[in-house]
Order: sequence, then C-alpha cells, then structure tokens
Amino acid sequence: MITIADVEAAAEQIAGHVLRTPTVSSPGLSALLGVDVTAKLELLQRTGSFKARGATAKLLTLGEAERAAGVVAVSGGNHGIGVAVMAGELGVEATVVMPRSAPGRAVDIVEESGANVTLVDTMDGAFALVEELRAKGLTLVHPFDDPVVIAAQGTVGLEFAEDAGELTDVLVSIGGGGLIAGVATALHARRPGVRIWGVETEGARAMSAALASGGPVPVELSSIVSTLSAPSVSRRTYEHASALVTDVVTVTDAEAVQGVLDLADHAKIWAEPAAGCLLPAARRVLERVGEGVKLGLVVCGGNATTTDVAAWAGRFGLR
Repeated sequence: MITIADVEAAAEQIAGHVLRTPTVSSPGLSALLGVDVTAKLELLQRTGSFKARGATAKLLTLGEAERAAGVVAVSGGNHGIGVAVMAGELGVEATVVMPRSAPGRAVDIVEESGANVTLVDTMDGAFALVEELRAKGLTLVHPFDDPVVIAAQGTVGLEFAEDAGELTDVLVSIGGGGLIAGVATALHARRPGVRIWGVETEGARAMSAALASGGPVPVELSSIVSTLSAPSVSRRTYEHASALVTDVVTVTDAEAVQGVLDLADHAKIWAEPAAGCLLPAARRVLERVGEGVKLGLVVCGGNATTTDVAAWAGRFGLR
C-alpha cells in the first residue's frame, strides 16, 4: 500500500503540470442535503478530471527508451483524455484504447490531442488489446493499478485535507479504485477519524463485488457511466479500500443523472454522472450516520456534454 510520503512526493513531482483545484463550501448543496457540504472541484482540473494527475506522474517516470517507444492506455473516457493531453505536452507518443461506449466527445479530445485511438466493442476487449500492445514495447499507463498513479491521485485528498474546514465524512466515486485508494491514504494521514465512503453505480459494482468476495472478481458492466466502468478492481486498490474505506454505497444510473441535474441547479456545477452519483449516495450516508455531519464531496470530473445529459435525462424520464 502507498503511504502519505508517496502522496507528498507525487505532489512535488506533478506541481507545475496540474492545477491545485478549488475547495469550496457550497451553500446550495448544504441547503439541499441539510448538512454542511464542502466540495473539491476536481472537474476544474486540466483535462476536466483528476486523471491528469496520475497520467502526469507516470509519464514523468519514463526513461528515454520508454519515451521513445511510447505509451498505451485503456479508458472509458477521462483517463484517455488525461494521458493523451499530458503525453502531448510532454512529447510522448500515446495510444489510447477505448470501448465504443465511451463518450464521443472524449474520443474527439483524445484524437485532437494527437494520440492514436483504437475503438473496441467492450471494456474487456480494450484491456486485452492493451496487453498485446504492451508486448510490442509500449509502456502501460494503467488507469488505477499502479502505485505511481494512485499516489498522484492521492494529491486530491492531500489538497482537500489542507484546504477544507472540518470534515467528518468524505464521498469518492469508484471505477477501478485508484482515486479512492489515494484520497483515503491522504485523508486518513492528515485527518484521522474521517470516514471515507465509496460510490458506485449498480451496473459497475467492481469494488462492492471485491469487498463481498474478499478480493477482485470480474463484474458484468451495464452502467451508462463509462468513466466508472472497470471490469474489476485490482488487488492493490482492493487492499486500500478494504483497509481505509468505511463502506461502498451503490446508486442507480438514473440517480446518478439526477445528481448531475441537482449539482447544476443547486451548486452551479456542471459535472458528469461519475460525480452526480455522489448526491444520492450522500443521502444514504446521512441516513446511516445521523446528525453532526460535515460532508466532503470529491467532484471528480465534468466531461459530459449538454447533449449527453439531455439524452440520459430523457431516457430516465427526469426533469
């Protein structure tokens, strides 16, 4: 498992390449949920999500031969954007493998950044193709199963701990678990006693399944939230979650999309469903822990178009 020293070292490494995103008290969300809410606005990060942190850290570790050979990444959207943009800035050729379910805008941004894009039918197929490309000499920039990446994602938690007021409970979305592993490491070191809650959608329950099974297991993916759709977590991220996370809350896709609308209406934040899922999860957490909560939300990304959200809202009959 990574340590707070790893996270602090990552913060020094990526400084100057990524932003220290705002941490703000939200009167609108506080009124909506009935408790004090502080939001870490990682959707304002370069590339629109926290993924730029881990991608930058990994790219900066490459030797000359690895830089010359190039890197490969697998992504449902945000990780691919992060790798493509940051690789372009650092002069490294990148190949990004994405499922066809990935948001069209994400694919466009990856291509516009100069990366090579390959689309496959499923996320499982994407991971399989990446292994073939690794065998040809490309260096993998894994979306979550890498201590360098996890430590860099943990800088979100480091900044949150330094910039927020009192917090009792912090909610973090989970795909493969890299973000929550890093954030939980940082927060437990800097804010002992804070409870960390993971959030997944019902059609992408990789961490919930792992915790129930005592280790990573493959899951069938059916969620519209492609940025949270990992076919399984890794042993590394599972170990962090089992040790540091209070519990993982599951919400429906419809609830996640309603959360996007609520964030826009009440917090003036345009987020993606991977962040929208935090609001329905927060209500479940509040039912469990009672009064006196000081809630923190890691608003992980904002790479959803108005067209995407309108289509999802229409599909679920939301207003």
